[in-house]
Amino acid sequence: MLLEDTICAISTAPGSGAIAVVRIAGPDALTIVEKIFRPATKNKKLSEQAPHTAHFGTINNGTKEIDEVVVTIFKGPRSFTGDDIAEISCHGAPIIQQEILHLLTDNGARLARPGEFTQRAFLNGKMDLSQAEAVADLIASRSESARRVALKQMKGGFSNELINLRSKLLEFTSLIELELDFSEEDVEFADRVQLIALVDEIDSVLSRLINSFSLGNAIKNGIPVAIVGHTNAGKSTLLNALLQEERAIVSDIHGTTRDVIEDVMTIHGITFRFIDTAGIRDTIDKVESMGIALTYNKIKQASIVILMMDARDEDEKIHKAVSDVKKRMDNTHQQLIVVINKTDLTDAQTISKRFSEKSFKELTGTDAIVPLSAKHHTNLDDLVDELLKTVDLGAIDNDEVVVTNARHYEALKNARNSIIRTREGLGSGISGDFIAQDIREALHYLGEITGQISTDEVLGNIFKNFCIGK
Repeated sequence: MLLEDTICAISTAPGSGAIAVVRIAGPDALTIVEKIFRPATKNKKLSEQAPHTAHFGTINNGTKEIDEVVVTIFKGPRSFTGDDIAEISCHGAPIIQQEILHLLTDNGARLARPGEFTQRAFLNGKMDLSQAEAVADLIASRSESARRVALKQMKGGFSNELINLRSKLLEFTSLIELELDFSEEDVEFADRVQLIALVDEIDSVLSRLINSFSLGNAIKNGIPVAIVGHTNAGKSTLLNALLQEERAIVSDIHGTTRDVIEDVMTIHGITFRFIDTAGIRDTIDKVESMGIALTYNKIKQASIVILMMDARDEDEKIHKAVSDVKKRMDNTHQQLIVVINKTDLTDAQTISKRFSEKSFKELTGTDAIVPLSAKHHTNLDDLVDELLKTVDLGAIDNDEVVVTNARHYEALKNARNSIIRTREGLGSGISGDFIAQDIREALHYLGEITGQISTDEVLGNIFKNFCIGK
């Protein structure tokens, strides 16, 4: 990447709209725009105007007028990328957007690569790498909780924690390495008691950040909810009722659903990814058997498993189904909700009494039991309440840092492993050079997150997933 290049791109979404924004950034951004922009009041050139000002005029290709526009200028270093930037707000017809883009490239700019504006902001020190990644997360956020987490990271909440940890570690490792220079004198500059306390503090912070990833990943990508159960229990009907559309085929014929059907729904700011699966039963049908195998696989992948049973089923059948599903779950990290469907086909009072009794809850081993009628949308709100109970948003509500990025998660785990080795080394009294090495490794992994330590390959993989124009 050449930072001396001037780059341009359409920054608004593709297609027609009321307005569109064409962005150009780089050392020649303002002079290139001057070649094609004719201001309504010809008092100064754009490059002579005050920064953070907007100017009305027209874009022209020679004597041909293309469109009336507003050009907003930002001068480096007080801009998003740190470069001079001009943003041309034009009418949103695709032909107008493309014509302006062609004029900019004809006059010396080049087309920007995906994420190149944000990458320049990182390279020019306007933000660190974790903040740059949060920009992409904010653009892609599909729920209120995802937006809140991404915005906090973009504003430096995550970075500040890591910078604080690194600064403390750097101070101690410099003292330990100073000791190595005076190894013959057998002196200690770093207080081992203070270092042990620091290592314990850092281990606690890293553990909290690592543990937050399960919530962060669910918020970012949607919480996977597998709807499982016997054939004709009403799984597809429930999916349609939750999504409020006919997403899955519903039939009285057993084994209608043979493949996995997925769709997302946002409930109270949380995105749930519902997965309708093939009904579980013994079958000789090869296609249906493949669908059932997918069902078992989705049970393992889900954060929440909804087991659907028929209200007319005997207790023993429900207990066996619960037991079979639990055997395929990680009951420490996965939640089970038992849904008793088709309550409209039985007596309401009997249903309410039967499934609320302590003996039945003990039989199934869960308090999350929801009797409902998916067909008539009865008690769906009770199921929604149970879904929301499984998500602990305390960290977000308390404005804590939540890790959402798999790359950050891996780096944090590696950093913690180095910290654990440091603690063990201090406890066993090993040589300072081994302790220094472990601390340097922890610093390295923390630096990978913020971009203080990075490679072109890592940067390329990160920014290639950005949209063009950002």
